[in-house]
Amino acid sequence: MELSPNLDKNSSKTELKASLAPLMDIVAEDLKDTNQLILDRMHSDVELIPTLARHLIAAGGKRLRPVLTLGAAKLCGYEGDRAKKLAACVEFIHTATLLHDDVVDESDLRRGNETANAVWGNQASVLVGDFLFSRSFQLMVEDGSLEVLRILSNASAVIAEGEVLQLMNVGDVNVTEESYYEVIASKTAALFAAACQVGGVVADRPKEEIDALEDFGMNLGIAFQLIDDALDYSAEQQALGKTIGDDFREGKVTMPVLLAFQQGSEEEKAFWTRVIEQQQIEGDLAKALELIEKYNTIRGTFDAALKYGQMAKDALSLFEDSGEKSALICAVDFAIERAY
Repeated sequence: MELSPNLDKNSSKTELKASLAPLMDIVAEDLKDTNQLILDRMHSDVELIPTLARHLIAAGGKRLRPVLTLGAAKLCGYEGDRAKKLAACVEFIHTATLLHDDVVDESDLRRGNETANAVWGNQASVLVGDFLFSRSFQLMVEDGSLEVLRILSNASAVIAEGEVLQLMNVGDVNVTEESYYEVIASKTAALFAAACQVGGVVADRPKEEIDALEDFGMNLGIAFQLIDDALDYSAEQQALGKTIGDDFREGKVTMPVLLAFQQGSEEEKAFWTRVIEQQQIEGDLAKALELIEKYNTIRGTFDAALKYGQMAKDALSLFEDSGEKSALICAVDFAIERAY
């Protein structure tokens, strides 16, 4: 398989050892129960609701966010059932946001499959997303912890704020790095952080450890989104069942474009201004990819992800070495090395 543009061509996929498998193995039994719980709680007498929800949930994905909840709980020595319910809750929040995002972005494909809105329309997708959000709050209330409710409800609000901020930034080529990071910290990393936090809360761990789990999840989430944004301009995107340049077509200024604009000549900045701000993008993707290649901005985005990945690993230094800790660290490397 071809390596992503601008990354180290001397590296080979066979040399990469990062894998989600160690973490998946540790949480395998709990994840099986969580998946069953997800299926059970998707049920509704309104037939379209479980049909549409199953379409998205069955489309693939590695359940990374609920796996982090289960893994964080295991790291903290927890062996009960609360983490399974909260992992399902986290997945429902994530799935609801995907349904809404695909409507906002007018997306037709997700992981190579038709999006729910492409099949059933925008109205059904938004309403089923609302249903899944409601299910997530039912699970929070059933858990009975006000701290869990605080963490997950706050994350839900922050995610919505991040999506709105991103919408406000569409078509603005002068987006700052600060604003860009604010968006990805909110719309992606907030749920990673919350997913990890609640794993420590159910284990009744001290605040210092719960805060460390929050930092781990937040920095992992930022690294994860940076890689997603790099992949949107990478040949690897096709292997993931996506088309190259979706963010470009939607007028989103992500890190690869932001870096290319900052380093570009006046003529190149005029190009970015025209295609991003005026949405005149027909036939211009090739030029955009050329500039991204010229300034090696996929590599620059990857390097930023490495920095946040290291910060995520450092956050776990508070915990004693264990198989669970090693698996979570390996998950960080896996999230970043998707760029190869």
